[in-house]
Amino acid sequence: MWRSQRSRTIVIGVAFAAFVVCCVLPIAYLVATTLGAAGGPSAAILLDSRQRGLLSNTALLGVGAAVVATAIGAPLGVALARVPLRRKALLRLIAAAPVLLPPYVVALAWIYLGVSEWTYSIPAAVLILGLLLYPISMLATEAAMRRVEGRLEEAALIVAPPRRVLRRITLPLVAPSIVAAALIIFVLAISEFGVPGLLRVRVYTTEVFTAFAALYDFSRAVVLAVPLLVVCAVVAVVAAVLLGERLVVTRRSSSGSPVVFGGWRRPAEVAMVGVIATAVVLPVLVLGREALAGRSLPAAVAGSAAAIVNSLSLAAMGATLVVALALWLGLAQARARRAYRRAAQVVLVLLFAVPSTIVGIGLIGVWNRPGFFGALYGTDAMFLLAYLARFVPVAALILAATAQTVSVSQEEAAAAGGAGWLRTIGGIVLPQMHVGIAAAWVVAFVLAFGELGVSILVAPPGEATLPIRVYTMIANAPSSQVAALALFQSLVIFTPLAAFAAAASLRKVP
Repeated sequence: MWRSQRSRTIVIGVAFAAFVVCCVLPIAYLVATTLGAAGGPSAAILLDSRQRGLLSNTALLGVGAAVVATAIGAPLGVALARVPLRRKALLRLIAAAPVLLPPYVVALAWIYLGVSEWTYSIPAAVLILGLLLYPISMLATEAAMRRVEGRLEEAALIVAPPRRVLRRITLPLVAPSIVAAALIIFVLAISEFGVPGLLRVRVYTTEVFTAFAALYDFSRAVVLAVPLLVVCAVVAVVAAVLLGERLVVTRRSSSGSPVVFGGWRRPAEVAMVGVIATAVVLPVLVLGREALAGRSLPAAVAGSAAAIVNSLSLAAMGATLVVALALWLGLAQARARRAYRRAAQVVLVLLFAVPSTIVGIGLIGVWNRPGFFGALYGTDAMFLLAYLARFVPVAALILAATAQTVSVSQEEAAAAGGAGWLRTIGGIVLPQMHVGIAAAWVVAFVLAFGELGVSILVAPPGEATLPIRVYTMIANAPSSQVAALALFQSLVIFTPLAAFAAAASLRKVP
């Protein structure tokens, strides 16, 4: 299409090399270390009875969270796709907010709520993770339902009522997306470290963290990480295969009008508001109540000013680097052949599903050595590398979906007019992707600002981000101070979401 592919090859090649170093190398190092260790991979497979019990608890946590999140999210996704809700774009954005909240912050709120000793149990952890992760099921269900061929529903409406059409035609067609979303929720739940740690629920992630951070046994931590890594990898690959092209293609049904359940508006709005109140409003109110119980709320925040500034600056830099790298990966994926595109999706989903503690151990193994790599270890650059390793995959998926909305014919026309590839991307493609780029940056910033699992492992001596400070203060600081910092962190996260909500409320989004 372009006379010279040199600029495209250089840019995409550099982006791919950076992706391999930042995202793939830490996991590859763990795998290679395990294969070369004494006993090989069999040492990781032959777990003792205690570790098998922990793995069983982890599986129970993941299955329970997936069931709860799907039970909440799938009906909300149906409502967003098929019920004429008022302020739908605003409701969608607010209902999706829990997935961006730091899990340990929500767990703190439920602890302060102090229902009973039940709080410190697997069912409580299941409920909290279900309330945090249901937006994944909600958004996946809505997107899948909007892609259903409208003519199928129109034909069925001739002989059947709308509810039966939904049950017999629409839901079976979107079932693969719902199942894939449930599998992703399962992986994210079993990968979570903060919630089980705060609720004193013994699961496999806490065992891996203890082996490394408390016992300083790197080899043991690596071997223990393998079973969890294998489970996450298998489930993530199955989820990516089930989603297929639906993971990045967001086009709606090309013809026919979908079924609309106007009579369901009131119950759907009540259900949506109830879920938002439980998952978003209640934790914030509980943290606010606990924070105001202290004598000096501003003093509590001011005492952690260094950690707050560090977190804000690192999260902003990290989000910028993440988007700068993910942009070219997303463009390459969107314009690749179908087979390569599918393979890239599987790899990105797999990398995003790797537990944060495993990523942290891999980063330490790669960068804690003499030479160039060692020069970065022990500095704030490790935080940035952690953000790149964790969040480039999800940002690349977002930007690939955005790039798919830009017609290839526009790039072909520019090439025919003599424009180079970089000029075409800068003058035609990127301006049309500005909303997706902004969304990817906000998502990366929010996730980086709340990141705990990797940061607590790679943090240099004496350096702390706000999540690390909050987590370490829980055991020996007044609850009002901890709640004040957690509330401040939540408000920082809600600020860019509120800006998007304000913009969405002014647009008519169906």
